[in-house]
Amino acid sequence: MTFECKVEKVEILFDKLELEIASFNLKANLHCLSGCGKCCSTPNIVATSLEFLPWAFHSFLEGKAEELLEELKNKSSAICHIYRPLSLVDTVNGKCSSYKYRGLICRLFGYAASKDQYGKHRMATCKFIKENQQENYDRTSELILNGLYVPIISDYYMNLAQIDLQQGTTLVPINIALKLALEEVLHYHAYRPLPDGLKEIA
Repeated sequence: MTFECKVEKVEILFDKLELEIASFNLKANLHCLSGCGKCCSTPNIVATSLEFLPWAFHSFLEGKAEELLEELKNKSSAICHIYRPLSLVDTVNGKCSSYKYRGLICRLFGYAASKDQYGKHRMATCKFIKENQQENYDRTSELILNGLYVPIISDYYMNLAQIDLQQGTTLVPINIALKLALEEVLHYHAYRPLPDGLKEIA
């Protein structure tokens, strides 16, 4: 499978998830608090490099891949490199600098569920949504127990693994995942013609 084909398959999976989340949220009516970056500023997030291939490829097409890779090599913080906190003092508030190309874990958290030890679906979301939208959260949890469809985290990671078994199942700290994705796209295009238009963009 070519690199571009893998990127396309990941993007198709993301598009499917976005539609499912939109459908689910018509009844759930849950949303992240405006400007909140609490989950993004958590230093122990793990992800696969596969889910960040679209981000890496987009960065490559913009001519930024080598610069970003160098930044990641020199980065000491464990907080996601593409998260932009409001300030050095306030790291809880901020935003993703590449929201369109964010990873699978970023898309799932807050709008998906995991399976508990009894096989029941439980919302995977943050305490801010639970506390500030408690009525909607409790109602949604009840609807899920009664059969409301919700995207399941493990199911989506299984779908990701079907694109590339090794790359889609190897979980590493998120900045390592970003680094590996960039290295893959740079390695892939090291001895191949640049995609059409890249010279003009770069």
